[in-house]
Amino acid sequence: MTEGLDFGFGGKRFLVTGGTSGIGRAAAELLHAAGARVLATGTSAERLAQLELDLPGVVALANDAGDPAAADVLAAAVREHLGGLDGAFLNAGIGRFQPLAALDAETIDRHFAVNVRGPMLQAKALAPLLADGGALVLNTSVARDSGLPGAAAYASTKGAVRTLVRVLAAELAPRGIRVNAISPGPIETDFFARAGMPAEAVAGIVAAVKTKVPLGRFGSPREAANVAAFLLSDLASFVTGSEYVVDGGMSEV
Repeated sequence: MTEGLDFGFGGKRFLVTGGTSGIGRAAAELLHAAGARVLATGTSAERLAQLELDLPGVVALANDAGDPAAADVLAAAVREHLGGLDGAFLNAGIGRFQPLAALDAETIDRHFAVNVRGPMLQAKALAPLLADGGALVLNTSVARDSGLPGAAAYASTKGAVRTLVRVLAAELAPRGIRVNAISPGPIETDFFARAGMPAEAVAGIVAAVKTKVPLGRFGSPREAANVAAFLLSDLASFVTGSEYVVDGGMSEV
């Protein structure tokens, strides 16, 4: 855990997309606790209201990364509430697992709209507001390398995001802006349930995955957020274009 570690976030300004649940919520909590000014987005009115209640001072904004107009709306909100950015965690994403025979154009397009076009347009809109020497962190997934059955749309988008990280890192390097990714593996969130899987299927996947993780368990959202926070901080001042895997060793050992 990160108790006692000074990330140097006091008074700095951060955006967290998809900040009302899972890894994004954990990141918003960590940044808030470290004294940062935070704007977080989500699509659930109930979760947005709860976030503002739980984390006084955090601005919670309804914003759908899959809407091409939403990036400019987000940038305007950042300008209004924060005046600019020292860093952003572009975390919002979706995942729906379907076998190839069940895939349709609508499902594929929605995945790419939220997971790829969303952060790409967000990066474009937010770059002028990002301080020189700032940082962007995007969320990929170990699914991009695993050939996981049923993950054709989801895993393809995460592979695209990995490429996007490299391009953004090259383009923003002249301003000293670092761009990296975290690549989560099995994390204790409601991801599988939101992906449309029935409870019994989720239970089976969880049991099977645990046998493949050298550390023998799922990670917590906070453990993934810790790595995102490191990449957003000056502790990672010579790290850019990289992807940090957070999966308990499942894909690396």
